[in-house]
Amino acid sequence: MSGRPKSRRSFRLFRAPSEDASSGSSESAVLPQQENPDASGLTRSWKTVMAMVFILTLLLLGFINHMKLKEFPQKSRQIYALIAEHGSRLYNYQARLRMPKEQLELLKKESQTLENNFREILFLIEQIDVLKALLRDMRDGLHNYSWSADMDPAEGWNHTEVIDEEMSNLVNYILKKLREDQVQMADYALKSAGASVVEGGTSESYKNNKAKLYWHGIGFLNYEMPPDIILQPDVHPGKCWAFPGSQGHALIKLARKIIPTAVTMEHISEKVSPSGNISSAPNEFSVYGILKQCEGEEVFLGQFVYNKTGTTVQTFALQHEVPEFLLCVKLKILSNWGHPDYTCLYRFRVHGTPRDDS
Repeated sequence: MSGRPKSRRSFRLFRAPSEDASSGSSESAVLPQQENPDASGLTRSWKTVMAMVFILTLLLLGFINHMKLKEFPQKSRQIYALIAEHGSRLYNYQARLRMPKEQLELLKKESQTLENNFREILFLIEQIDVLKALLRDMRDGLHNYSWSADMDPAEGWNHTEVIDEEMSNLVNYILKKLREDQVQMADYALKSAGASVVEGGTSESYKNNKAKLYWHGIGFLNYEMPPDIILQPDVHPGKCWAFPGSQGHALIKLARKIIPTAVTMEHISEKVSPSGNISSAPNEFSVYGILKQCEGEEVFLGQFVYNKTGTTVQTFALQHEVPEFLLCVKLKILSNWGHPDYTCLYRFRVHGTPRDDS
């Protein structure tokens, strides 16, 4: 009876080592499976360390640069002062600059035109001298003829003196006509006399992208002629007020109150035009009188046509009269001679009878 239980214990003891061995083998089999997560975690930790080192390096470089800027604040002040100085120089240069590149080229063409006109004047003076010499020869011939015809010497001298005096009067009259104004009427729309353009009743000026102020070849500001250029006697190519399209208007406040009787339109000729044509010249235009100090109703004074093939200065008598004195007139351009973009006005004059304030 006592022997059987012992055999069971021995059996259990005999089985234990095998179980331990199996459990050991299973643990050894599980260990390699648990080593893979440790390897991936180690790789991630190295990446984190490298990122932190990179970030710390950048922060260190930034800190070093900041310390360098702290050590040299004087250099930054000098840089700011230099920038301010160059900015002030640029501003002063822009303030002194008044004409675009196109305007300078136009002035060159104008100077060439003036030079050509001066040469023509010199040529006319030479012709006048030649005419005087011819007349002098004619006088001498008449004098010789009078002596050869046994005429009275005193009568011959008197005859030649009369011819010489008439010749001098004729030459002086021609020179006077060349120097004086062609219209021979007072201009009450002259700016230097006190006339002006009311911008509130005037069309907008033409915006030309080619006409700009330039600095080192860079255009930075559009340049355009003001409307009151039409009230000034300086009529040279380019000295005109341009408005977009073929229709526009200008409200003019006269130098004094008058009863208008005539107007004058002036434009350059095709011979002196840089483009060789004057298609931007006004064609049909009308004139109105404004009652009650430039704020009343418009009174029609006449409609006219500027002939581009005629003389450059053309005067038109008004078709309708007004019973009272006017201070303002309105010029309305109805069409031009074919330019599709703009119309140019060089000079407009208003003539009439002024009120006697005395």
